Parts: sequence; structure tokens; C-alpha cells
Amino acid sequence: MNGGLPVWRFLAGALAAFLMITGAFLLWQGRAEDGPALPEAPDKPASAPMLLQKPPAASEKSREEKRFARADRDDDGKITLAELLEPRRKGFAKLDTNGDGKLSFEEWAVTTIDKFRGADSDRNGQLSRAEYATTAPKPRPKPKCGC
Repeated sequence: MNGGLPVWRFLAGALAAFLMITGAFLLWQGRAEDGPALPEAPDKPASAPMLLQKPPAASEKSREEKRFARADRDDDGKITLAELLEPRRKGFAKLDTNGDGKLSFEEWAVTTIDKFRGADSDRNGQLSRAEYATTAPKPRPKPKCGC
């Protein structure tokens, strides 16, 4: 080397000095001055609108009571196995296409199989990109209320 200080050391020193001066300036400007204190927040008016108040949350017990009431079909205060299974019978019967009371994989997958067969327009047992694109779900309509 040429015996002098490398340039990067000079730049690092200048940057450190600049940062120290900036920090001292910010500390000096940020110190608290004795001035007038801020006024206290006003009390909440007695006639606060109801919209500003948070509605009470439903307790877990009331949610559980609602869930129990939905399952207790005959309102006798007890839930039987038949009451739990009844809402599922229609869905099962819809899938059990041969009515044997057993659900095979093919019966369970009937919707997917039908969708595949409907999309396979050339009936070669495979879906091309264009055929597969026809299986995309339809977009849901947007609510009319704008909520």
C-alpha cells in the first residue's frame, strides 16, 4: 500500500461521526420541556350512542345449549343415537345408489365420477387441458344486499 489511510476507513469514520452527531441532536431535541400539561380526557357523556358500545358476547353455555337443542329433535332433554344420525340419513341415501345400505367407494365418489365422465367429451378415459377446464367450479353469485 502507499502508507496512507485507506479510503474506506476514512468513510467509516466520517459516517460514525455523523451518526453520533445526529444521535446527540435527537436526544437534545427530544428532552422534555417544562410546559403546560395536557388537559385530562373528558368524562364519557351519559348519553353515549348505543352504536359505540360493544355488544355482549354470547356465553359458551348458551352456544352449547343451542347446539344441544338442534340435536334434541323431540325436545325431551335427551339425545338418542337416532336423533344424531337422522340428519345424515338423507345424505347417505342419496349416495347409496343401489340401496343396499352399504356405501362403496364408487357410490361415495359418484359425483366426481359423473363430473369426469361429463368432461371427457371424446370418451378416451383422459381429460385434456380444455376438457379439465370445463370442471372448474361456477363462480358464486354476489349478494344483492352489498353487505
